[in-house]
Amino acid sequence: MPERMRVIKKEDYFLKVELVGEDHTIANLIAKYAIRHPNVTYAAYNIEHPLVSNPVLIIRTRDKRAVEVFREVLEKILEDVGRVEERLSRLLLE
Repeated sequence: MPERMRVIKKEDYFLKVELVGEDHTIANLIAKYAIRHPNVTYAAYNIEHPLVSNPVLIIRTRDKRAVEVFREVLEKILEDVGRVEERLSRLLLE
């Protein structure tokens, strides 16, 4: 996950976060996972200039606070990465 995040705007059902020092890789991963969450109505990111800008992630939700959904999305990513790591470890030990 991003080492640093700067909250640009936080409302009950809206979150805009800058992913400091990151690029398309992590921003796209988070946006793709977020859009699959049942409470997310919109998830995307933007990088104004790829050489000098950080990605800005936007999540809009319904029925559940955006910050809570964002936390759940990050936990799901970590869970899936752990599962992949476990499978790779088993394969390498065979």
